[in-house]
Amino acid sequence: MIEILSDAQVARARATGALVAEILHTLRDRSTPGTNLLEIDRWAAGMIADAGAQSCYVDYAPSFGRGPFGHYICTGVNDTVLHGRPRDRTLADGDLLTLDLAVTLHGVAADAAISFVVGAVDEPKSGALIETTEKALEAGIAAAVPGARIGDISHAIGQVLSSAGYPINTQFGGHGIGTTMHQDPHVSNTGRPGRGYRLRPGLMLALEPWVMEDTDELVVDSDGWSLRSATGCRTAHSEHTIVITDDGADVLTRRA
Repeated sequence: MIEILSDAQVARARATGALVAEILHTLRDRSTPGTNLLEIDRWAAGMIADAGAQSCYVDYAPSFGRGPFGHYICTGVNDTVLHGRPRDRTLADGDLLTLDLAVTLHGVAADAAISFVVGAVDEPKSGALIETTEKALEAGIAAAVPGARIGDISHAIGQVLSSAGYPINTQFGGHGIGTTMHQDPHVSNTGRPGRGYRLRPGLMLALEPWVMEDTDELVVDSDGWSLRSATGCRTAHSEHTIVITDDGADVLTRRA
């Protein structure tokens, strides 16, 4: 299903996006060496409840997962890039942490992810991974204009990732979003321009470039959810929810 939101729904989506951004960046500030991933999950649960919102993850049970996700946020450390299931692990100085959060507020969802290095350790390679996904995300946003096609977004993202020398996995990518978290159309992180669904005002998309340092192959962790790099290399993931307007794309999950 591809959903085109009304003006009233887009207004509610802006509030949802602002909440997602605030929770993510609050959690980033709290995530220091010694923080446990389960503690981050508890903090997320509390902030979602305090806002009167609902988690998109707790009961999430797609075909590729093992039962309901059962947690409020995805926490990926180092080689875990997608669907990182919170577990009893304490963060160390220099860990590369990805936080991915989706919530629903007033009937409209928003989804975003950030990657960052924990503590004060200088990690040049990790910084390059993160910076590349952020640049790819901005390129995808810039390509998301009315009348363009999904392939234009995918191509813009893929050009940044491949130019930086990173392999690109196409199993998982961005997606439509609206009254539910995952909708059509799929937005691959590489593609051919001029192909796919034509963008129109009211369409909401979650764009999410992610890379692994030296492989495009994923493996599934024993928890049945967490997706890791097959070589154990570091990974990064950046995501925003955007809405197509008459003038371009508005980013709903960018912190003010």
